[in-house]
Amino acid sequence: MPSADLFRDQPVLTGELVRLEPLTEAVLEDYLLGLAEEELGRLTGTHAQFDRAQTEQWLSSRAEQHDRADWAVLRRSDGAFLGEAVLNDYDPDNASVNYRIWLAGPHAYGNGYGTEATRLVLDYALGPAGLHRVSLGVFDFNPRARRVYEKCGFQLEGRLRHVLRWEGKWHDELVMSVLSTDPRPPS
Repeated sequence: MPSADLFRDQPVLTGELVRLEPLTEAVLEDYLLGLAEEELGRLTGTHAQFDRAQTEQWLSSRAEQHDRADWAVLRRSDGAFLGEAVLNDYDPDNASVNYRIWLAGPHAYGNGYGTEATRLVLDYALGPAGLHRVSLGVFDFNPRARRVYEKCGFQLEGRLRHVLRWEGKWHDELVMSVLSTDPRPPS
């Protein structure tokens, strides 16, 4: 069984396109720009507004959270901030965790960054971290994300009906997971 402070020593994860580094206030300016993206709010179902002080405090507290892992997704070629990848809602008794990712805007979409970041996180979570299950939720109006998750091995488990009201319309959330015992698609 993984320890309660599993993410105390959060690793840097490196692929061909991206490098995932522990999230800190070093990315504050780019993080704020990403949070301000209208499309990000829609894709994540976030109605909240984030102010600078609140965001800076959040970023500076990530290293103290040993029951979750928060990474900055950086483009490997130039270090540009592309978004964040997170393992949260850690359940040590059941060796399970939730996964979420957001990319910082249209400049980061469609280039394989999200797919590679997701694969890197899954390889770590289901490998060295010793977890058995990684789950996530994705809204029904986000087929691009769903395709990424399926390419990385997530399987559809079910549908939570009408969990998000966005611009006057109800949307479902699709629940997906991958288990350590599931076959993983090749990269």
